[in-house]
Amino acid sequence: MSTEMFSDHALSRRLERAETSSNASFVEAHAQLRPEAGAEWIEVAGAYAMFDGINSPCTQTFGLGMFQLPTDAELSAIEKFFKARGAPVFHEVSPLADKALVPMLNERGYRPFEMSTVMFLPLAERKERTVLNEAVQVRTLQDGDENRELFVRTFAEGWSEYAEYAEFMLEMARISAITKGNTPFIAELDGQAVACASLSIRDGVALFAGASTIEIFRRRGAQQALLEARFRYARGVGCDLALMAADPGSGSQRNAERQGFRIAYTRTKWKLAS
Repeated sequence: MSTEMFSDHALSRRLERAETSSNASFVEAHAQLRPEAGAEWIEVAGAYAMFDGINSPCTQTFGLGMFQLPTDAELSAIEKFFKARGAPVFHEVSPLADKALVPMLNERGYRPFEMSTVMFLPLAERKERTVLNEAVQVRTLQDGDENRELFVRTFAEGWSEYAEYAEFMLEMARISAITKGNTPFIAELDGQAVACASLSIRDGVALFAGASTIEIFRRRGAQQALLEARFRYARGVGCDLALMAADPGSGSQRNAERQGFRIAYTRTKWKLAS
């Protein structure tokens, strides 16, 4: 039986649903950690509409038009969900969604304003690579592990030079650390935590995200060690596919391609005019 994977509708459905499920769990974790934030999600026409705070990247829809074409009434219901919470209305749409969706969005006053590259890697295609710095040790932090706070602090410290994002990234890390289906990883050098990353497992798809390295320990092989550890972990729990997303043409995209990831497609993010 062939194990080849192609960038088609079936693959897009699988990738979009994996990311959608991961983000929905993140929203649920936020609601658990901070009930006053009002984080919640609903499913409409096979898409998930998520509210995670007005400025959160999770506050949008995922999978719109991938599983069924929404009706005008269903789009109105989604728009009402966001507007009732004072949030802008965003849809991140795969180019393999129902072709009738784009004209519908145009007619309702939506405009494209952002793009993202979705990449995939069949795990059977990737051979394990030698870790460049053997002094870096990587371990996972399981559910209930008291050391999950170490992941939070390390992640936040990796963003410390960006003062305007520090508080936001700290909160994101706290939520990610308790999100169901997420496994945090810590990289240590001489017993000190120097970098971290996370892996979200959904229906055989491993979503790579949440990487951060403390500034003074960058370019010492920590992220490469974390990447190899996550590949091993994903294969060990039965995943057959890895997923990443990045800005088109960015350094993150280039790094992913160096690791064997292939571009599946470029999504377009749509915003409803005020």
